[in-house]
Amino acid sequence: MNEFMIDSKGRHVPLKNIRETDLLENQLVDGLMSRAEAVSESIGKFKGEAFSDINAFMNLLEEKYAASIGGKKGNLTLMSFDGLKKVQVAISDSIDFGPQLQIAKNLIDECINTWTADGNTNVRALVDHAFDVGKNQRLNTKNILGLRRLNIDDEKWKRAMDTISEAVRVVSSKQYIRFYSRENREAEFTSVSLDIASA
Repeated sequence: MNEFMIDSKGRHVPLKNIRETDLLENQLVDGLMSRAEAVSESIGKFKGEAFSDINAFMNLLEEKYAASIGGKKGNLTLMSFDGLKKVQVAISDSIDFGPQLQIAKNLIDECINTWTADGNTNVRALVDHAFDVGKNQRLNTKNILGLRRLNIDDEKWKRAMDTISEAVRVVSSKQYIRFYSRENREAEFTSVSLDIASA
C-alpha cells in the first residue's frame, strides 16, 4: 500500500499527514465514481442495443411491406399491444447560420430604418432581441427563426426572411430514445427516467 497520496496540486502527501475525514471523503468519491461509471457504461450499452433492436424492427417492416422507409430512422413511436408502454425515437437537429444571415440582417435593418423614420423604435427592439448573442456569444436560433413567423407585407422583409431560410445549416443531428408507461389506458403517460437527476 502506498504511504502517500497525491493531492489536487500534484504533491505527494504522506498518509499520516492527511486528515481521516479527507481519507474517508476520498474513499467515498472513489467508490461512488466506480459505481457511476459502471451504470453509465451499462446505459450506453443499453442505448446501443435499443437502437439496434429498433433498426432491426424497422428493417423487418420494410421487408414485410416491400417498401423502403428511406431517410433517417427516427421520429417514431412504438407502442405495446395493451397501450400501456411506448418508446419514442426522435431526431434533434442542431442548426447554425451561414453567411447569408448577414445579408438578411442588412435587409432587415433597411426595413427598420424606413419604418422607424417617424421615431417608433419598437420594431428595432424586437429585431435587436432576435439577433442578440447573449452571454455565450452565440445567436439564438429560435429567436431568429421566429422572425419568419411575423406576417409583414413588405417585399424587402420577405426577401430577408427567404434569406434567413437559406442561411439555415444543419451542423449535427442527435437521435434520442425515450420510454413512457402508464397504469391504465385513461392515465397520462409518465417518463421512465434514465437520468440520475430526475430518477
